[in-house]
Amino acid sequence: MTSRYFNPIALWADVVAKTGDMLLSSSTVVQIRTDRMLRSGMNPSEADIHEFGLMNHEKVAAVSESGTAMVSQLHATQFALTHRVVRQSLQAVEALAALMVSVSPAQAAAQAQRLLKASNRTAATASQLSSAAARIAQRGLRPIYTRATSNASRLVKAQAPAAAR
Repeated sequence: MTSRYFNPIALWADVVAKTGDMLLSSSTVVQIRTDRMLRSGMNPSEADIHEFGLMNHEKVAAVSESGTAMVSQLHATQFALTHRVVRQSLQAVEALAALMVSVSPAQAAAQAQRLLKASNRTAATASQLSSAAARIAQRGLRPIYTRATSNASRLVKAQAPAAAR
């Protein structure tokens, strides 16, 4: 799934917003489940036992999915971009060395232009590294975020009829 953002700042802002939403949802889930545990005491109902069993299963599944998603995204983008940054940096160093040994103004101008292009390519690719890191964070957060927000929604809805009694 492709992100809707291309700007690294927007990508990281999206990660921060989703993290905040996930933390809020998680606190709701923890509060409801803790209250449920306290109320059930030593005699939990079948529904309570099922809900308590979900807690462990969901966490293991979410962490597993999160790790898999992050490793997959890391493998797909981060290594290729890092390799490109190193290669382009070496090209910039080569262009700088060629500029330093230029013997004529025309040759110096050509090497300076080559250095500028190589430096611009390196900077653009380095900027992509931040975007790639944000996408890795997004992929890792998605399974945890999805479970936390859906649990909060489900538990709040389930609690509403009980609170009306």
